[in-house]
Parts: sequence; C-alpha cells; structure tokens
Amino acid sequence: MAKKNDMLMYKGKPLVRSGNTIYYGNMSDQYVAMLQIMDAVPFQDIMLPSKVTVQVIATDTDLRPKERILKRTEKNGLYSALNIADIWLERALS
Repeated sequence: MAKKNDMLMYKGKPLVRSGNTIYYGNMSDQYVAMLQIMDAVPFQDIMLPSKVTVQVIATDTDLRPKERILKRTEKNGLYSALNIADIWLERALS
C-alpha cells in the first residue's frame, strides 16, 4: 500500500501528472520540466504517448509565462522526452 507522501520518481526527481501534462522535478527548485502529451497511439489496452512537447520552465511566478520558458523541443515517445528533460534540467540547475 502506498503512503500519502510516496511519489512516482524518475532518476531521483518526482513526476506529477495532471491530465496530459507531466511535471518533472522539484517545485522548490529554480527550474522544472513540463512534458505535454500532444498525441497518443493505441497499444493493446492503453494509449502510448507518441508526440511529447518538452519545456524547461522557471518556477518563479513573478515572470511572465513566455519569459519562464528556458528551452523547448518536441520528441517522439515519452522515454525520449524524459531523457532530454532530465539532461536539460540537470544543466539548468547546475
């Protein structure tokens, strides 16, 4: 049974999903990655993300939304998107 504080983690950082948007990273850090599932294809009983937009964004709410975006790309598949998000997030936080 999962505890209330248990979160899904990827490479030591939390993953939080809200609809078709996945946030990767700690909201207390300066930057987080936002992955938006743009398209999905059926595979057996589930839908697999096929097109994912990745953005590294600042968590500073005082900035305008356009100013918050540090980097942006589009990837095929969730694994590729998470990989680039992890690389960019590590670089932005260092």
